[in-house]
Amino acid sequence: MYMLKLLLTFFLTWTFSPSLSTSMTELDTLMAIRDSLDPENNVLISWTLHSDPCSSASFEGVACNDKGLVTNISLQGKGLSGMIPEALAGLKSLSGLYLHFNALNGILPKDIATLTELTDLYLNVNNLSGDIPHEIGNMSNLQVLQLCYNKFTGSIPTELGSLKKLSVVALQYNQLNSAIPASLGEVETLTRLDLSFNNLFGPIPVTLANAPKLESLDIRNNSLSGHVPTALRRLKDGFQYMNNPGLCGTEFSHLDSCKLVNSSDPVRPEPYEPGDISTKFEPKPENCCSKRAWKSSKIGVVFAVIGAIVASTVAGMFLLLWHRRKQKIGSSDNRLSANQTKQVWQKNVTPLISLEYSNGWDPLAKGGSGYSQEVLESFMFNLEEVERATNGFSEVNLLGKGNFSAVYRGVLRDGSAVTIKCIAKTSCNSDEAKFLKGLKILTSLRHENLVRLRGFCCSKSRGECLLIYESLSNGNLLQYLDVKRNSGRVLEWSTRVFILRGIAKGIGYLHRKKGSKHGVVLHQNISAENTLLDARYNALLADSGLHKLLADDVVFSALKASAAMGYLPPEYAKTGRLTEKSDVYAFGVIAFQLLTGKCDISRLNCQWVESASLKDIVDENLEGVFSESEATKLGRLAMLCMHESPHLRPSMDNVMIELGDIQ
Repeated sequence: MYMLKLLLTFFLTWTFSPSLSTSMTELDTLMAIRDSLDPENNVLISWTLHSDPCSSASFEGVACNDKGLVTNISLQGKGLSGMIPEALAGLKSLSGLYLHFNALNGILPKDIATLTELTDLYLNVNNLSGDIPHEIGNMSNLQVLQLCYNKFTGSIPTELGSLKKLSVVALQYNQLNSAIPASLGEVETLTRLDLSFNNLFGPIPVTLANAPKLESLDIRNNSLSGHVPTALRRLKDGFQYMNNPGLCGTEFSHLDSCKLVNSSDPVRPEPYEPGDISTKFEPKPENCCSKRAWKSSKIGVVFAVIGAIVASTVAGMFLLLWHRRKQKIGSSDNRLSANQTKQVWQKNVTPLISLEYSNGWDPLAKGGSGYSQEVLESFMFNLEEVERATNGFSEVNLLGKGNFSAVYRGVLRDGSAVTIKCIAKTSCNSDEAKFLKGLKILTSLRHENLVRLRGFCCSKSRGECLLIYESLSNGNLLQYLDVKRNSGRVLEWSTRVFILRGIAKGIGYLHRKKGSKHGVVLHQNISAENTLLDARYNALLADSGLHKLLADDVVFSALKASAAMGYLPPEYAKTGRLTEKSDVYAFGVIAFQLLTGKCDISRLNCQWVESASLKDIVDENLEGVFSESEATKLGRLAMLCMHESPHLRPSMDNVMIELGDIQ
């Protein structure tokens, strides 16, 4: 049946009219892909012959362009256990293929090289084997090649050197057995090359050391030998070379300088040609790795083989542990259904400015004065880092979704917990200059009462902008409203006052930036849900300045939601404008919510508050344990902040002064 479907697919391609054949061919092709990737049909249940691949309601993980052609397949971390099909070659507009963190087996078919529009190929952390097809050298637009943590054997294709846009090559933890092709050094766009934990031998090509944009080179745990080119010193910590007993070099930690064979001059001038290095130089006998290993070439070969076996064993153990961990995570009771996850992503994804591995980013190039480009670049994450942090955007790490974004939890390499907000390109401001300005504002906001932006990653292939924020341990303020005493989550009076002070400080900081080059920063979306609490119940405002990145219709949708929850001031319905006093109004609402312990305060009005007794207003969960004088002051301050006339509302500076009197 599989071969019959495939033959039918190519027959239709040549027989019918272009518009009809393209549509039918891609549908049939996707079905063939489904049968190969998910032979038991346990995962891709939304892929059916009677569905539209470009509809947001079907074909999970598939994205199309405005012509109705498939441009993206994102199925990472889905537990797929089949094989990569040759049928993929039928998706001629495919630019991103994300099948990593699965259990795929078999070979990588050479037909995949016909996907000349492909920019990102992610097949890492699977069980793929066989040779890496040399035909990959024909994929002229390829930027990212992720094949690590598999079982590939054979050589590294020299044809990779013909890929003029290639930026990242990750081949670590395989069983590759060859020399490092000198052609890789001819790729002027190459920034990161990871060949660690393989069976590679021979010298490090001088051409690779001179690659102009190379920032990271990892060759650990191989059987490489010869002189390490001095040009690699410029990489500093970006150059990792341990556990290659045959390497030697000058001024590299853990490497002895090289000794010329049959010569009394140990400091022969350098560099030498690549072909001469392996024959003219060998490490000194004092090399820390093993003194006896260099007594004869035969013993050296033995140690090289042992090193290769150890490397392979380590790789196998790592994969085994990873798969066990993945199975454990996948069995969690918190795992969301496939249908829930499918709803997070829109299928009409369009390309977004690419930051993760591209040669440059147009808005950054336009730059402009007034803000250091280096500062902005220091916040950049690459897509691989974000995927590693979220375990391939695993469903179990999906915290939830809003009207314009999906939110994941993650852990960075340094062990810190983060929250990743994924915003679709269609929800971002289409004006790149304004989008860039918004990013500059977000990266400039630094205050103890604002959730800190750790970085961002705008992915062309995924069609998303990813914002990486610090994660806080005590959730959001909304969780502490409308609770019962026995729930154990009732906030004490002093904690409530402390939280309000923190919120006021955060808003005040935003408003005081009006004298800076960015102008006043309004929050526009202050709410209990957007007030996060750390381990000490310090309040931090989330999504500060986020509206600067979003499309107008998305911002308007957020404002409608804010109005529905009571945080939007009454004058907005008349003027359609937001001011600093709009944020003050929202603060007054939160003050009432903390005072009453309730989320809905719509029944409160100034006259009722003034005439009511404190016991009718203050949260009954406090059981009378609060300061009556402080509660009275706080109630009056909240009323003033929510005054119908924005001109009579206090500034946040005055609010903080008033809160200072509440001890």
